[in-house]
Amino acid sequence: MCILPFLSFAGTALADPEVQTAVVHNAQETDIWSMLFVFLLSTFIGLGVIARVSRLLHTPLMSITNAISAIAVVGSIIVTGSDYPDDIRLLGAVALFASMTNIVSGFLITNRMLKMFKQERKGEA
Repeated sequence: MCILPFLSFAGTALADPEVQTAVVHNAQETDIWSMLFVFLLSTFIGLGVIARVSRLLHTPLMSITNAISAIAVVGSIIVTGSDYPDDIRLLGAVALFASMTNIVSGFLITNRMLKMFKQERKGEA
């Protein structure tokens, strides 16, 4: 939408580097606010959904979140190992650490909950 007024000049305005910078800067600014809005909206929706989950469904829900975190691990490995600026690579490393922490703790919590429901056999012990 931002480029449409410039197209009426038959491309002469788009050849100017200052106009291109302004258009790109405006698009990036809008993109950041859109992403922030989606992030906040998904946070509140996720909290609302998880707060209403019964305890019996906790283990299947944890396995789904571990799968989602595995996707985040793959993405953060790609970002960390690619040829991006150092600050973006640092954020990728932080995302990798956070995702791996989430996966490991999710497996530990799930294993602990499954042990609570496991029945001991009379022949054992």
